[in-house]
Amino acid sequence: MIRCFARAPFIATVHFASPPSITISASHSPASSVSASRREISLSIIAVSSGYFSSPARAEFSEIPNSGGVKSLDLRIGDGEVPIEGDQVAIHYYGRLAAKQGWRFDSTYDHKDSSGDSVPFTFILGSTNVIPGIETAVRSMKVGGIRRVVIPPSQGYQNTSQEPLPPNFFDRQRLFTTIFNPTRLANGEGSTLGTLVFDIELVSTRRPNR
Repeated sequence: MIRCFARAPFIATVHFASPPSITISASHSPASSVSASRREISLSIIAVSSGYFSSPARAEFSEIPNSGGVKSLDLRIGDGEVPIEGDQVAIHYYGRLAAKQGWRFDSTYDHKDSSGDSVPFTFILGSTNVIPGIETAVRSMKVGGIRRVVIPPSQGYQNTSQEPLPPNFFDRQRLFTTIFNPTRLANGEGSTLGTLVFDIELVSTRRPNR
């Protein structure tokens, strides 16, 4: 069970089953205890903002076509442009690890400039230095949108140089020691170790010729 704490009036519980069927149910009472098996991972996630979830209280993740298994849930639909290949995009994100009780390994909202403003993560859409699950999620978003994505190991970190990377050395070490733990990988725990949950806000997109 993964518990991620943020400011919100209710709790959303996410269930992963095999074959994949991911749902979120929200209530105004504390989440009940759920017993997780090898075929099911339960995430108790408190929404980042009270405006993210609206009626109906039950929402479902859907798999993004041709994504390699990336599942998404739009928490807010944007009203801006959709980025295209080669655009420079800027995103804010909360990155969590399915292992270690939903440990939040990084958040761009904590990355501050000299004025104290949060600094988004920027990258070129179509570059190979960003994990595929992030690129997949952003491709079909509109500027201003917020999307929660569940990224399987095959679309997550394949090496320690892929971005986005936590700026803190000890957070990076903890992240990669968990994902690439040789003993646990040998025990068949790879699908749990490498699964990521990102909340992504598409801040802007800019064409190179602008």
